[in-house]
Amino acid sequence: MRYLALLVTFFICIQNFADDNPRWLRYSSISPDGKTIIFSFQGDLFTVSADGGEAKHLTQHKAHDFMPVWSPDGNSIAFASNRFGNFDIFLIPAKGGEPNRLTKYSGGEYPTSFTPDGKNVLFSASIEDAVDNVQFPSGVLSELYMVPVSGGKIKQILSTPAEMAVYDSAMTRIIYHDRKGYENVWRKHHTSSIARDIWLYNAESGKHTKLTDFAGEDRNPVFNEDESRIYYLSEQFGSFNVCRFPVDNPTNVSQVTNHENHPVRFLSIANNGTLCYSYHGEIYIIKPGDDIEKVNIQLSTDTKENQQEFMTFTSEATEMELSPSGKEIVFIVRGEVFVTSVDFETTKRITNTPEQERSVSFSSDGKAILYASERNGSWNLYQTKLTIEYEELFSLSTVLKEDTILATPEETFQPRYSPDGMEVAYLEERETLKVINLKTKETRTILDGKYNYSYADGDQWYEWSPDGKWFVASYSPHSLFMNDVALIDAKGGSEPINLTNSGYYDASPRWMMKGNVILWFSDREGMRSHGSWGAQDDVYAYFLNQDAFDKFKLSKEEYALIKEKEKKEKEKEKKKKEQQGIFEDEEEDVDSISIQLDGMEDRKLKLTINSSALADAILTPDGEKLYYLSKFEDGYDLWVHKFRENETKMVMNLKGNAGSLQMDKKGENLFLFSDKKIIKIKMGDKPEKKDVTFKAEFNLDKAVEREYMFEHVWRQVEKSFIP
Repeated sequence: MRYLALLVTFFICIQNFADDNPRWLRYSSISPDGKTIIFSFQGDLFTVSADGGEAKHLTQHKAHDFMPVWSPDGNSIAFASNRFGNFDIFLIPAKGGEPNRLTKYSGGEYPTSFTPDGKNVLFSASIEDAVDNVQFPSGVLSELYMVPVSGGKIKQILSTPAEMAVYDSAMTRIIYHDRKGYENVWRKHHTSSIARDIWLYNAESGKHTKLTDFAGEDRNPVFNEDESRIYYLSEQFGSFNVCRFPVDNPTNVSQVTNHENHPVRFLSIANNGTLCYSYHGEIYIIKPGDDIEKVNIQLSTDTKENQQEFMTFTSEATEMELSPSGKEIVFIVRGEVFVTSVDFETTKRITNTPEQERSVSFSSDGKAILYASERNGSWNLYQTKLTIEYEELFSLSTVLKEDTILATPEETFQPRYSPDGMEVAYLEERETLKVINLKTKETRTILDGKYNYSYADGDQWYEWSPDGKWFVASYSPHSLFMNDVALIDAKGGSEPINLTNSGYYDASPRWMMKGNVILWFSDREGMRSHGSWGAQDDVYAYFLNQDAFDKFKLSKEEYALIKEKEKKEKEKEKKKKEQQGIFEDEEEDVDSISIQLDGMEDRKLKLTINSSALADAILTPDGEKLYYLSKFEDGYDLWVHKFRENETKMVMNLKGNAGSLQMDKKGENLFLFSDKKIIKIKMGDKPEKKDVTFKAEFNLDKAVEREYMFEHVWRQVEKSFIP
């Protein structure tokens, strides 16, 4: 509930600040005598006269202080602060001083009020449910507690959620709003069975009485001065506004304020009946018998920290790809593109923007890097190239040049070079697979967006074939979230060929063995998925032609004879060409893939011996071994299945989180990306594991980054939630 408040505050640029009309004054609370208002701004607490004027710091700490509430005598203020890592309750004199920590639970405690005698602070926290609580135990559904102002043992008052709880003066009743589910507290115009309602709890009888029955949100109740009425916030009349009803007749609801377009938040009341609340980032009061009055506040603040920070990361990568030469790795750290040497710590920063970059990959010659970046209000496609002829490595380069490949109002994501480097495939608006020709700038559609549904960036999958003539992709031709594997002509204009069509979840297809095999994952066997979780996967393979399938099925002895014969023929052909003055590079040209659709179902194999939680899998170029990341007990481990020997064993006990696998062209080294780290594994009878070390260094401009982050979040909201 409270964390979005921190996020909003975080987005506001922290700067030298002097403003006669400041916004984002939050968690306002008026003192019992109605003379002073306390509020939270940029993570500090300020006090100001209810008549307006210059606000004064009450707290000045690098931690986040918010949710202040007054003691009945007005001499103390309780508030929440994460000074020790999590949110605890603190008590501070209203005139200022050193706060005293009251709670030390390792979760989050949030104050709502004092007891009328001033001896305890009421707070909500998720600590321990009572054994007879029928609600599902969850950190979202809090309990109500109180803690003595002198500190000490806390006491549970209610096991069920009772947020913004307030006692009456006799301490016989508590008014509160409930929480029944997981809906975000800041969502506007929410109507459902879990919308919040106002309740009255009788502390003597233990009875809870529901006071509101509006289908939408009712929140933040407070008693009036003689406790005959309850004021609260409700969307019953449109936007959140202050409403009220008599305690003995809660159906007689009347609207007190009539603000539009923005919600009223943070309602409090003084002993003389003065109401205080926040609207559109400013603070308002209503004195008994008077009109609504905005409190004019002046603020002067200083920065808490340097806005420029030099940062060094040796981990925290979020994605990576191995270069074609196997000598470099391109990766992302904090939204920036870097390249590091595989065997050395040498690291080169490629991009320098406040916006984020994603989806990095190398061109087939290793001299260009492709990525998407969110700039100028849209995700667009960019590449950075080496510019000096004799420089072959990005990690040791001196001059680089960035070019814009595609910049359109439409979002473009997940770019990938074609194998010949002449074209780039990408996703338009997260769902439509398209290709742009780098020379002509003409685009064509490969897979229509009607076949996909994106709920998060990076949730779609496609891959070029090694010869550049085909794509494989995950798509949903029948229903959402039930993927099949599609084979699609790279020329565009043709319907996808459904290779799986199983009714189960088939996804993440990849080309293997020079394009003769399509590898993918399926949950058609193993433990079934119930409640959208728990399914197990297997690795499957389609052999695209009979020749590749027949070779794969050979015994170890038969395969050895074939390999020896092929080796002799290759050496003979090479010697013949050399006698003619023709010398070939070691790099082999990729032949056109032979795809025989007829009979393909008979060339389908399950490659894993048992179903499990799989993260990734990869075949060696010769098809001899399948390496895969599988989880059976404590995290994911690296396994190998040797097909000729029909042997499966664990290669490395990693106990890590889900990750991805890449292999160099010769199949000698495996690269594991997991837990934001890159690991090189030299294959052999005794695999050797080595961390790929890097040092990603840059100066961070926090204010500029926060400005971008705010824009990013707002654009996401507009695209995803605003019709």
